[in-house]
Amino acid sequence: MKCPICKKEVAPGDPEYPFCSERCRLVDLGNWASGKYAIPVREEPEQEDES
Repeated sequence: MKCPICKKEVAPGDPEYPFCSERCRLVDLGNWASGKYAIPVREEPEQEDES
């Protein structure tokens, strides 16, 4: 598997898996904390009440 940050090969038994190093792990954590990663949301059109 490749590290999701720097794309370096990582062995499954590596203690930092799936990252290659603590640095890449912290970069990923920072990306989540800053909102760089987000799950896209499809907004539904507003529906008017028919009552």
